[in-house]
Amino acid sequence: MSNSSSTLLRARVDTARYRKAEQVFERLGMKTSDAINVFFAQVALREDLPFSVTAHPERLISDHEQARNWNEALGDY
Repeated sequence: MSNSSSTLLRARVDTARYRKAEQVFERLGMKTSDAINVFFAQVALREDLPFSVTAHPERLISDHEQARNWNEALGDY
């Protein structure tokens, strides 16, 4: 048994969002608790969220715009 202590965390989460996230974690070979621990480790390391939170996110671009940007940056392949 490990000498480190742990805390049981309970949170209410939207079911559809939870299931979708679980599918991602499964593809990554992680359990939900692993993902939560990674998130908490990053918060502790950065002393901040590991992503930006804003009320004014950047505008999403269309597939066509993304393809054009990639072709401009990488050229034809």
